[in-house]
Amino acid sequence: MKRFFVFLGVVLTTIGSAVRAQEVESTAPLQMSSWGDAKTAEVTDYIPDVSLDMRFGYGQNFAEGAGRFGGDGLYLDINGYISPHISYSLNQRIASTYYEDNSGFDGTNWLTLTYETESFAFTAGKDAILVGSFEYDAYDLDSYYSMNSTFYNMFDCWQWGVSAAWYATDTQELSFQIANSPLSYGDSNLFAYALAWRGEWDFYESYWTANLWQWGPKGYTKALNFGNRFYLGDFTIDLEYMTRADEVSDLFGRDFTFLAAPSYENEWLRAFAKFGWEGITGMLGGGPSSYENIFYGAGVEFFPLKENRGIRLHAAWSHNEEYIGGDFLSIGLTWKFDLTGAVKHILDKRNN
Repeated sequence: MKRFFVFLGVVLTTIGSAVRAQEVESTAPLQMSSWGDAKTAEVTDYIPDVSLDMRFGYGQNFAEGAGRFGGDGLYLDINGYISPHISYSLNQRIASTYYEDNSGFDGTNWLTLTYETESFAFTAGKDAILVGSFEYDAYDLDSYYSMNSTFYNMFDCWQWGVSAAWYATDTQELSFQIANSPLSYGDSNLFAYALAWRGEWDFYESYWTANLWQWGPKGYTKALNFGNRFYLGDFTIDLEYMTRADEVSDLFGRDFTFLAAPSYENEWLRAFAKFGWEGITGMLGGGPSSYENIFYGAGVEFFPLKENRGIRLHAAWSHNEEYIGGDFLSIGLTWKFDLTGAVKHILDKRNN
């Protein structure tokens, strides 16, 4: 913990120096924190966005008759630019309930360097395996684990590798990725390959992938993943289907995940629900058994600060036989401490 506070002091000092040194405004696109979406914004050149993200709450497992207060995790999130075309991104688990808290890069969700132009992008580092699923892509602190699929909770997605993206049009993107296989469990010469298509229109967003995950010298798990998101005013619905098999002929068979996730959102709150059905075999590291799981739930998120979503209250109930063994209730608070914004505010007050 002492090392963390020393590191935090260095980060704050660096931000302060950058804020004082840079006064020229730019319209370069900045990868915002994973709390939100990437977007083009008026930003000060090369000053990184740095935040600490945290979720705290109370969880009640009705199947075990057990309730407990606790934190889901503390994450350091840094995003910035080295040059107009080169950006970097880091998300580090400082503490987390759901992962081993080891040293080195085990606590790093992603650590990437990206070169990007109007037509293509190239990324290298530790990143998520491309899987065509909006559930799978959710930030840890935006996800309710007891409401998620077994695939989400079992799959070791953070891997070292490289990826390239071609922006075919303003609304469509094709990507290819090569990385260490999540089914290698540390063994060498086992890799994962992904081909992804993302598209975005006014009413519909697609995220589809074809995947190969190598588990042996000549053994691959094949996967097709179809993430679909539909928009209707303030309503959104995700319809997703994923299928996995060691043999192509067995696709659309025993190992699959289907889910539907509707939601309603306005400036104050987000109400959401999810229903999922999945067939699981031992190919994802869960042993030789095969079974089916049905999971579902509903919840609401409330944003008390109208102009700032850095604070969020939530209440979510879910039923998941495989992951929880029954019903689970989560009530809690999520906050995002914007370190960059705090330093800017302090410096502005000193200058006035």
